[in-house]
Amino acid sequence: MKKILLIEDDPFLSSLLGNRLKKEGLEVISVKKGSEVIKAMSDNRPDLVLLDIILPDKSGFELLGDMKSDPQISKIPVLIISNLGQESDVAKGKELGAVDYVIKAKISIDDLVTKIKSFLV
Repeated sequence: MKKILLIEDDPFLSSLLGNRLKKEGLEVISVKKGSEVIKAMSDNRPDLVLLDIILPDKSGFELLGDMKSDPQISKIPVLIISNLGQESDVAKGKELGAVDYVIKAKISIDDLVTKIKSFLV
């Protein structure tokens, strides 16, 4: 079973996306705080990380930098899912090593799930 680490502080979106991914046969580990991410990645070895940028204690950009500088977890692909949609934000996410950057408001849940599954083959 493929594992997804979902880093999202919005309880509604976290629950909606988490439940949908579970229905697709994926294991979902949810984290709400940036301070819990590196431990969750090391403990669970997810196949893909879904990363929000706006988090309560640390930005997703900071976390992405931390992930990519840690040799134990740096190869795990990270898909950014955020409402920050400026071109500079998208470019920054990709520069830091994200495999893709999705703007929440511009994608349906079905299309998002399809995109997520495309990174798990």
